[in-house]
Amino acid sequence: MVDLRAATPDDAEAVTAIYAPYVVTNAVSFETRAPTVKEMRSRIVAAGDIHPWIVASESNVILGYAYAKPFRPGPTHRFGVEVAVYAAGELEGKGIRRTLLSSLLMTLTEQNFTQAICTLMTPNDKLIQLYESCGFRRAGAYREVCFKNGQWSDIGLWQRELAEAGTPPDEIKSFSSVGVVRG
Repeated sequence: MVDLRAATPDDAEAVTAIYAPYVVTNAVSFETRAPTVKEMRSRIVAAGDIHPWIVASESNVILGYAYAKPFRPGPTHRFGVEVAVYAAGELEGKGIRRTLLSSLLMTLTEQNFTQAICTLMTPNDKLIQLYESCGFRRAGAYREVCFKNGQWSDIGLWQRELAEAGTPPDEIKSFSSVGVVRG
C-alpha cells in the first residue's frame, strides 16, 4: 500500500531524482536546468509549516510528490496556492499523481486555503485530464510565452475552488496542525 506523509529535507535526493527528468526530457517543467539536491532541500525547507509538501512511498521508496507554494507574494494572496504533482517516470499512469493531488487538495482545504491554481505548459493532455478530473477548470491562457526545447508553448491556467466563494475565510492553519489528509 502507498503511504503518504509530509516531505522532509531528507527526501530532497529522491524528490530531485523524480523531478530531474521532467526538466531535462520534456516540456512539463518551466525550468531548463534540474535543481541540485541542495536546491531542492531549500525548496522543501522554504515551504515552512504553511505550504505542504507530500511524498508517496512504498517500502520506504519515494514514488512521487506533490506540493503547494504561494500563488503570488503578499498578504492579499495568502489564501491561494499554486500546486504541482510529480511521479517517478515508470509510475506515470499508475494513479500515484492522482492519489497525491487528491491528498494535497484535501489538506489545503483543511488548512483553509480557498483557491488552488495549476499552471501547465500546453499542450499537455495527460496532466490536463488529471487536474480536470480532480475538479480544476480552465481559467485562462498566455499564448506563446514559454520557449523551451526549441519551441514556443502556451501556458494554461487551471483553478479549483477549495472553499465556497464569498465565504469570509478563516486564517490559514499550519500544515503540522492538519497533517496529511487522505481520502
